[in-house]
Amino acid sequence: MSTPSADPGTSSPAVAAPVAAPVATPDVAQGGGRWGSLGPVGLVLAGGLSVQFGAALAVSLMPRAGALGVVTLRLAVAAVVLLLVCRPRLRGHSRADWGTVVVFGIAMAGMNGLFYQAVDRIPLGPAVTLEVLGPLALSVFASRRAVNLVWAGLALAGVFLLSGGGFDSLDPAGAAFALGAGVMWAAYIVFSARTGRRFPQADGLALAMAVGAVLFLPLGIAESGTKLFEPMTLVLGAGVALLSSVLPYTLELLALRRLPAPTFAILMSLEPAIAAAAGFLVLDQALSATQSAAIALVIAASMGAVRTQVGRGRRVKAAPDLP
Repeated sequence: MSTPSADPGTSSPAVAAPVAAPVATPDVAQGGGRWGSLGPVGLVLAGGLSVQFGAALAVSLMPRAGALGVVTLRLAVAAVVLLLVCRPRLRGHSRADWGTVVVFGIAMAGMNGLFYQAVDRIPLGPAVTLEVLGPLALSVFASRRAVNLVWAGLALAGVFLLSGGGFDSLDPAGAAFALGAGVMWAAYIVFSARTGRRFPQADGLALAMAVGAVLFLPLGIAESGTKLFEPMTLVLGAGVALLSSVLPYTLELLALRRLPAPTFAILMSLEPAIAAAAGFLVLDQALSATQSAAIALVIAASMGAVRTQVGRGRRVKAAPDLP
């Protein structure tokens, strides 16, 4: 959940860049030439793989700890690691700063909670495909260009294929949870950018992760009780946290220092395909030809929306100033 970055300082999930991230300056975009970009591209792809294989590990952990328990472990372990690494200052922040980081934490907790409820009911690939619709819709609405209606229509065609005309091929509750996770993902992107502007480095991310962990702790304990504290559950939960949060956030942060944000967003649009591969390899979740075509349509729509936004940004940048 994985898993775009609305702000390089906070490294948020996939299609955020078309909404909030600026187009990189030429020296950053070149990254030392065509071959110089292979390093950061590898970091982004490694982060995407980490997120989705972490999600696959989470699915295998759910019979032991429950969906809410897995979310609790992921948020708690990731919060502890980030707080120890970032050591954010608690003083000197305004009430508006704290309000922003609290809403960011709520969005993060909601995104993770709804997504894990989805993958507890439907395969990982379709779940991520439906979830990606949230950032895609945010990108389309933010640009307000007629061409984005084409990308929206392409995405809706993919959803129609994925649903089989009524989500009969997927658990309706699971599909609804995935769509809800997409809404929270869009909110996550917006408040990730706001938090990144108010807090230095990844301090806001660490604090928001702590807020999410505190909110989910009662839910996890209510569902799983003492199972959360079994040694093997803790080990697997730590693995989910490291694979799904700590490692990808770090890799994306390093990549965004050398890679243009629009390129980053296009790469992150491949998340549904990576999720489908992880579901097949780890969970033996094979997709039908129709589901594969649906995922391809949503990926194409995401990449098209990103490229449209990038092209618009370049034209605005190149336009001469008028008196």
